[in-house]
Amino acid sequence: TFFERGKLQKYYAHSVEGKPPSEWHGLPDHLLNVASLAKKFAEAFNSGDWAYVAGLWHDLGKYSADFQKMLLASADAHIETKPGRVNHSSAGAIHAIEKFKVPGRIFSYLVAGHHAGLADWNTAEAGNKSLIHRLQNDDLLKNALASNIPQEITEQSFPRQKFKTSEGHALWIRMLYSCLVDADFLDTEAFLYPDKSESRKGYQSLNELLPLFETYMEGKQAGADDTPVNKQRAEILKQCIAKSAHEPAIFTLTVPTGGGKTLSSMSFALHHAVKYNKRRIIYVIPYTSIIEQTADQFRQIFRDAVVEHHSNVDVSDEGHETARSRLACENWDAPVIVTTSVQFFESLFANRSSRCRKLHNIANSVVVLDEVQLLPPEYLNPILHTMKELQKNYGVSFVLSTATQPAFGEHKSFDFHFKGLSDTVEIMENPVALHKAFKRVEIHVPDNLLTSRTWEDLAKELAQHLSVLCIVNRRDDCRTLYELMPKEDTFHLSALMCGAHRSHVISQIKQRLKDKLPTRVISTQLVEAGVDLDFPVVYRAIAGLDSVAQAAGRCNREGLIDKGRVVVFVPPSKIPVGYLRQAAEIGRRLVSGKTNDLLAPEMFERFFKEVYWLQGDNLDKHGILKDLTPDNEFRFSFYTAAQKFKLIDDKQYAPVIVCYEEGEKFIEQLKRIGPERWLMRKLQRYVVNLPRYVHTKLRNEGAIMEVHPGIFVQEYGAMYHNDLGFCADKSMIYEPDDLMC
Repeated sequence: TFFERGKLQKYYAHSVEGKPPSEWHGLPDHLLNVASLAKKFAEAFNSGDWAYVAGLWHDLGKYSADFQKMLLASADAHIETKPGRVNHSSAGAIHAIEKFKVPGRIFSYLVAGHHAGLADWNTAEAGNKSLIHRLQNDDLLKNALASNIPQEITEQSFPRQKFKTSEGHALWIRMLYSCLVDADFLDTEAFLYPDKSESRKGYQSLNELLPLFETYMEGKQAGADDTPVNKQRAEILKQCIAKSAHEPAIFTLTVPTGGGKTLSSMSFALHHAVKYNKRRIIYVIPYTSIIEQTADQFRQIFRDAVVEHHSNVDVSDEGHETARSRLACENWDAPVIVTTSVQFFESLFANRSSRCRKLHNIANSVVVLDEVQLLPPEYLNPILHTMKELQKNYGVSFVLSTATQPAFGEHKSFDFHFKGLSDTVEIMENPVALHKAFKRVEIHVPDNLLTSRTWEDLAKELAQHLSVLCIVNRRDDCRTLYELMPKEDTFHLSALMCGAHRSHVISQIKQRLKDKLPTRVISTQLVEAGVDLDFPVVYRAIAGLDSVAQAAGRCNREGLIDKGRVVVFVPPSKIPVGYLRQAAEIGRRLVSGKTNDLLAPEMFERFFKEVYWLQGDNLDKHGILKDLTPDNEFRFSFYTAAQKFKLIDDKQYAPVIVCYEEGEKFIEQLKRIGPERWLMRKLQRYVVNLPRYVHTKLRNEGAIMEVHPGIFVQEYGAMYHNDLGFCADKSMIYEPDDLMC
């Protein structure tokens, strides 16, 4: 029986719908299992004892009679963010401070936040969700302690393992938090859904993946034509393998576009990881729009060992989470992760359990940051600070990979606002010589960079080329120009097309170029990072010098002609205000200087130094480092920092899953079975991010539907166009800042 003579006989962590209490999840078992698993995770950064105590105390409040009674009423009772739920996480947080005084606050953040998220200590923004507010209800602990809690759970000594440095306390707490919530989710899943739990196991190790990669590369090189470009690529690969023996550090990989950075950086990462016993490789790509190509390439080599994780199908907030959606969230347990800059960096500054769950799996890994120059300047100081902490205290080796290496070193002119990265290690022996060897294009700049061209004039000129790529700055520019082009042999690419659609079109374009068929492409800048296209002529709307260089990387990529032709032009539309316009103005000034070699490495150092100098203290524009710097009483603002750190502002954008090819089938499965982990992974390829006001308008009209809390799908098939992607209303007016990519 559940109760006997008014007294509780056994305590449970989770109920099971349709089954008697005798088959429910025992609370002591859950606490001990979570503690042990969290400890195992945190041992990767020498903090196992801290995670163990947090695991024991995270559900202490479930010993209260009120919580146990509530289990009879709801299978989701343990999700306390739901209205009317019993607060079961504050008891352990209060207990930690009673036991350990001020240092106990570290445990309080972890325990109190394991459902609701890491809180601010006390800010106006957090209000009654602040940690200090949650610690004031002593009755929650008294009610739990009134039960028969084993002393092995309540009586713990303060961990002897030392704190991380004070500059890194906030990251350390988030790492401990990740260990706790992942352990909690995994133990819950193992009890409630044992089949799913088993499916998480069985990945190959990096030691087993390395021979697969070497076999693939041997076959690729054996089948490659004997051209100067391929000889250079082979030399780049050789240097990457040789440098991989270097002790862990923050590495730079400066290779011209077309030099084979993707596979060479993976080769470095694999060899380095095997030599230094790293656990996984995390490949971080700047745009959601081109992640598919890289993930596909790695899957050809590593098969199921690759997890592709976008940033666009997470449940939008904790108030919408259910037991199933929580367990379906990603924890990066595979040996090779391909993800976006948004997902990687926003997770590092997040406060929600579903976003932080994966963080501990970054420890002791190799992280490749592809096209690192695209990191947004307004967040640069917090990002670089965190990278240094991860390298120093969590065994992470970074590879900063790009053709246009940003000026991340420390500069005297930035003493007060830009600490930068010191002691980076370049993988290439001579990047300047490499640049000269890969010089395959001539850049043509108009005499007057203040006079714009009309789209009609540009379309006529583009139509005269059999094969040409034109890159513009905005989605509406892309559509306008595309619609002026002859439809035969012309293709459109923008982020209004879902990933599966873009992959299909890019595959078509590549095949046509290979077959020497006429191919004209109008695209946003999404093709400038990681899309291996090779055109004889490329047009680029005026932009930052880095963007011009990336566009040039799609021209004469294989060196099959003497010199490719890159044409810079001034479009009739304006670049959105802010960083992109500033970068374009600096680029305009540099390209009009009549320098012999606009793409020389020293030009990029000049460009980025000027970009960062213009930003000044705005390199931490939102004051995030201040929010995460503690005083002697461990007062942090985790919630506030997470709200500020938005590489893509979720207040401005919202995702919708579209009916493109198999997307329609997956939408039907989502409606029927909900957010299963395997299904959420597949759905990522069928998502388009829409401006929030457009999303709201379509939702109000019934054109998109919320089929699961926080997850929206397309309802009307006509809204998705086979050429243009998502076109809810061709006359719809977008705000300028909504039109990038």
